[in-house]
Amino acid sequence: MRILAAAAVASSVVLAGCGHQARSAPVASHTVAATANHGIAAPVDADPRVGAFFLSGSDLHACTGSVLHSAAGNLVLTAAHCLSATDRATFVPGFARTASPDDVWTVDALYLDPRWLADRDPLADFAIARVGRPAGGSIEAVVGSALSLGSVPARGTQVNVIAYPAGVGGLPVGCRATTELNAGGFPELPCAGLVDGTSGAPWISGSTVIGLIGGPHGGGCAENLSYSSPFDQHLTQLLARVEAGGPGDATPGNYNDEC
Repeated sequence: MRILAAAAVASSVVLAGCGHQARSAPVASHTVAATANHGIAAPVDADPRVGAFFLSGSDLHACTGSVLHSAAGNLVLTAAHCLSATDRATFVPGFARTASPDDVWTVDALYLDPRWLADRDPLADFAIARVGRPAGGSIEAVVGSALSLGSVPARGTQVNVIAYPAGVGGLPVGCRATTELNAGGFPELPCAGLVDGTSGAPWISGSTVIGLIGGPHGGGCAENLSYSSPFDQHLTQLLARVEAGGPGDATPGNYNDEC
């Protein structure tokens, strides 16, 4: 699982992550390395279209999301398991070490696929959040761009992933790698170093998001192979429901990745 669940208890933070080892977000920035079709995640400069999720009022970011193009310009895409156990989440696009109050966007409504609500189906491990802030405006206008929703990548598609390892402060990591497709129909991404906190990170092709870290076992139990739920008509229908402006879904509670 690539999410790090966090809750502040007294003056300490209790961490409950599984899968691979969590680490503080890095502070350096350099070029992403890649070997053949397998990538290696390395620190990169922040991208305004991608940001970090902070849960339950903590200053520790525990998940990743991306600004999704929409008519109202107020949507963020992430993994369903990232936000399924909290009713207090904020998002900072282009997060880099610190954030001012105007950089912080609150999740006002969360939209989930019915299959995820029913039984946490890994085929539906995606969520769309409607966000806002006291200063007003749309997040898409503020960051200057957004990612358009694409469809499941074919084998051999090269994508860039930008993600935030769980930590306080720091910069994101990036990885360039080539997608595969497993027998269950889940896109795979062979890239080392995508540790806890990277759940929800977008798989970017040009200006399109065609996957995100999620799906089986919350994105994978090993840090060198990530999964995505397939972006198909179900996600397109979810986006249409969000854009229609209806009420969001209740968070379904804790998620067990079985890693």
